[in-house]
Amino acid sequence: MSESTESVTLRQQQDYRFDVDFGPAIAILVADEPAPLGSGQGPSPVQLLAAAVGNCLSDSLLFALRKFKQAPEPLRCTVEAEVGRNEQKRLRVLKMTATLHLGVPASTLQHLDRVLEQFEAYCTVTQSVGQGIPIELQVFDSEGLRLK
Repeated sequence: MSESTESVTLRQQQDYRFDVDFGPAIAILVADEPAPLGSGQGPSPVQLLAAAVGNCLSDSLLFALRKFKQAPEPLRCTVEAEVGRNEQKRLRVLKMTATLHLGVPASTLQHLDRVLEQFEAYCTVTQSVGQGIPIELQVFDSEGLRLK
């Protein structure tokens, strides 16, 4: 039984360029394949997938830290999606690597060990995508100390 349903409408504008409509309260996003298929006038489907994973992880980490009244801002996240051929020689996202950076030193945050153990499990998108694509996660503080 689902708790909610999200709806997005895509409308073709030209070739591989689509307007992505999230609803009346959100600006339309242009998505496009890079050349030679498209003209690269917007993010590609792979980039949108990587953005969804990174956004969800960032939100989950922020939510978990704020539960303990901690301020890790500004957060930054980079997601690399490795695209290659599968056994059938079809292009697939083979792996994703997400790197989160806290905006403050780890030593200034309370309950950080507990948060780092748990926040990933609450990330809806990453946990769903991760069932089909391996996702490696790294977390660093503002001083470059690797925390996870």
